[in-house]
Amino acid sequence: MREFFVVGGRKLSYLDFGGPGAPLLALHGHYNEASAFAPLAGALAPRWRVLALDQRGHGESDRARSYERDDYVADVAAFHRHLGVGPVAVLGHSLGGVNAYQYAARQPDRVRALIVEDIGAVVNSDWSFTLGLPRHAPTRQDLVAALGSTAPCLECSFRRSEGGWGFSFGIEDTVASQKALNGDHWQDWAAVACPTLLIRGTRSDELADAHAREMITRRAGRARLAELPAGHVVHHDAPVQFAAAVEDFLSGPG
Repeated sequence: MREFFVVGGRKLSYLDFGGPGAPLLALHGHYNEASAFAPLAGALAPRWRVLALDQRGHGESDRARSYERDDYVADVAAFHRHLGVGPVAVLGHSLGGVNAYQYAARQPDRVRALIVEDIGAVVNSDWSFTLGLPRHAPTRQDLVAALGSTAPCLECSFRRSEGGWGFSFGIEDTVASQKALNGDHWQDWAAVACPTLLIRGTRSDELADAHAREMITRRAGRARLAELPAGHVVHHDAPVQFAAAVEDFLSGPG
């Protein structure tokens, strides 16, 4: 079910996949939106109730003037407050992964478990792919053809308008967000107190093996690494293995 709430005059949208299970907050990456977690929500039900946010500038949420780190973290905090639930598990992919571990570091009493999908403690995003995206296409088929092999990972964000087909995110907004995401976030990563699962795709072009292992080492026994046969979008490339790794982690001892 799609729901909305307002923060600072801006509308934020989220999907509540429902069910009686414990809440799991899910935060997508760039080029995606809340619906990207529909397969995961189905796999984790009924034990877990996935609540996935359309982050600012994505999906059905409003575009924003700013996409700085503190803006995203404040949105996650507002989302959590709106839901009216206590400490939760939080999962984030890429952009959402940094948002998730920064929220966990800054609000340790609100996050009881953390899953970070394929993003590091130091981020150096290249936005040339973003600038090369088609701004619109006459048909959905044309958009798919223009995107080539990347189309399946972006299709949840396809939108039809009077001018043809495009995306639910803005190109300039995404570039601004990627620029703000870049940087050294070791302090936040190291400050996370809750049990953490870092999931890396073995074919990832974003999170190198050595960096992932250093992230685990710096957390001194409070984080563990799962590597799955996938690229950067692990939940898309290896959905069954990804859901199994998440469920195993969440079901284990804290």
